[in-house]
Formats: sequence, structure tokens, C-alpha cells
Amino acid sequence: MPLGGILCAMKRVFKTLSFNRWLRKSAVTDALLCAAVKEMEKGLIDASLGGGVVKKRIAVPGRGKSGGARTLVATNYKHRWFFVFGFEKNVRANINVNELEALQDIAADLLTLGSHHLDEAVTTGKLLEICNEH
Repeated sequence: MPLGGILCAMKRVFKTLSFNRWLRKSAVTDALLCAAVKEMEKGLIDASLGGGVVKKRIAVPGRGKSGGARTLVATNYKHRWFFVFGFEKNVRANINVNELEALQDIAADLLTLGSHHLDEAVTTGKLLEICNEH
């Protein structure tokens, strides 16, 4: 949508189907994910893992951030945020190198999708959109 002669992209936040399967087993909600994106927009990212992948801790009700969930997000830091992997701190400490490389490949694919392709992925159920600025 034009604003002052400049095309502005709207922020959109998605989760992958595999992330959603993990999410259903956790205490993390879509509302907490959207709040996490707002924090990340302010620079509150726990780690940049390279290749468009960042790590963000999510506070789990009753356990806070230190005992909560860890999420890995593919992002361009502007208007596209994709939750691609999640784990509880008490289940595993981190991801391994092979997992990181696979997530970076996924991030590269997701971050090149145009709005039309994202809309199509949501319509077909390949991605789930959890918050946007429409």
C-alpha cells in the first residue's frame, strides 16, 4: 500500500505445520508468539544464528523465560517472521549443526516467497498465519 510514494510492506507472522505440531504440546500460545515478534522488532533477540534464523526465548506461564520455550524464527527483521522450530529448555539444550543448516535452508526458501505465494501457502494450509497488520 502506498504511503508517501513509498511501497510499505505489512508485517506478517506465520508458523510452519511442524512448528504448530510442537506448539500444540506446549503451553505457548499464538498470542505469546505475536508478543515475541513485537519484542524482536525492538531488537530483543536472544541470538542470531545466521542465514536469517534467530533464537527467541518465550516465557511459559508459571515458568518465565528462563524455564520456558525456545523458538527458532526465520526472519528478514522487517515484515516477515516465520516460527519454524521450537523446543522446551528442559527437553533439550540446543540444536545441532545439521539442524541449523536445515533451518537456514528453510529460512532461505521462506524469505524469498512473495505475498501471492504466502497467501497461497496459507490458503492451502502449508503455512498458518497467526498475526498480521492487514
